Amino acid sequence: MENPHGTLEVLDAEGLSAIHTASTRVLEELGIELWSPEARRLFADAGAKIDGEVVRIGADIVEAALATAPSSFTLTSRNPSKQLRIGGRSMAFGLVAGPAAVHDEIEGRRASNMADYENFIRLAHYFNAIHIIGNQVVAPMELPANTRHLDAYRANLMLSDLSYHCTSIGRGRALDGIQMMAISRGDSLDDMAAAPGVTTIISVNSPRRFDAEMASGLMTMAEHGQPVSVTPFTLMGAMAPVTLAAALAQQNAEALFGIALTQLVRPGAPVLYGAFTSNVDMRSGAPAFGTPEQVKANVASGQLARRYGLPYRASNSSASNVVDAQAAYETQMSLWGCVLGGANLVYHAAGWMEGGLQASYEKLILDVEMLQQTMEFLTPVPCSGPDLAFDAMERVPTGGHFSATSTPSNAMRPPSTRH
Repeated sequence: MENPHGTLEVLDAEGLSAIHTASTRVLEELGIELWSPEARRLFADAGAKIDGEVVRIGADIVEAALATAPSSFTLTSRNPSKQLRIGGRSMAFGLVAGPAAVHDEIEGRRASNMADYENFIRLAHYFNAIHIIGNQVVAPMELPANTRHLDAYRANLMLSDLSYHCTSIGRGRALDGIQMMAISRGDSLDDMAAAPGVTTIISVNSPRRFDAEMASGLMTMAEHGQPVSVTPFTLMGAMAPVTLAAALAQQNAEALFGIALTQLVRPGAPVLYGAFTSNVDMRSGAPAFGTPEQVKANVASGQLARRYGLPYRASNSSASNVVDAQAAYETQMSLWGCVLGGANLVYHAAGWMEGGLQASYEKLILDVEMLQQTMEFLTPVPCSGPDLAFDAMERVPTGGHFSATSTPSNAMRPPSTRH
């Protein structure tokens, strides 16, 4: 999809500059804890200051990375007709990813399994509103943890022809995902580097920590030219300051650090600016999503991504435990934050429940309805000629109504076929 309607700005130029300045101070003075010796060597070679596991980088390293990171890229799955352009005004919706539990009306809430995983992939392939498969839509809990990613990748390739996200907990899982997509396309790893086919999410362990496995996964993806979304998990009042501006400064510092690492590994490697800033309930400590704070964070993060000339990843999320009014309005709020923020990749767009602990079949269908409505909203209004309005009104008798032949086709269709 394309977003033809533009974006919202919740930060003025001064506010945007203040967040950037604060985040560069964090990187220069406080630094980021980096558990990977290999990654620390890359930063050291670039001129960073290394103090044990803490890496401090100057603005020069950040600027050099931003100069080589591309503003857009294309993902090519095993079906070349379903290429996804990520960047600019483009917008793609991804399936929920990561829950260890699943819910449906017949069996209720339970541990997820491979049958559920395969069902969600079939649904993703069926609906026009889902454009990319997330990282292990649900965890197949009955399979060994060290090999279940292989079963998940195989299901992605056998039951769908969409691009998918790799698991990047370490080098092996990421490389397996790259190689299996290459096999399905009949390509070499060099071909994959020239035309990326998979992507991943690198979740920073906020506040200000990259663990060794995440760093290894990031470096593996970047080394092979596959896109990485560097996404700090910054909940205000928990792992980030309680104010939105300060949380955004922390998010920005952590994101820029990971983005710089991708370019140290391979200059020009595709990378997304990822955002997942929301708040916790200050009385219970429970994560909250779909809040006004999260919506503002999504919009502001889009401004930061555009400042740096990077594609932008956001999320569609809610904290409701059941498919109810709360689930709907929180998801709709999150979704509008993504649209108004100019997100190029909306992660967890369909099926997210219980703050990300659960994938729901019913919620997926509800979300698809909202996504399809959003897609229709993003369709430009056709005004191709000066006689358009006159021609339409000419068919309507004075004081009368549209005839059956002039009624907009969508309005008279049964609800089940409108989309």
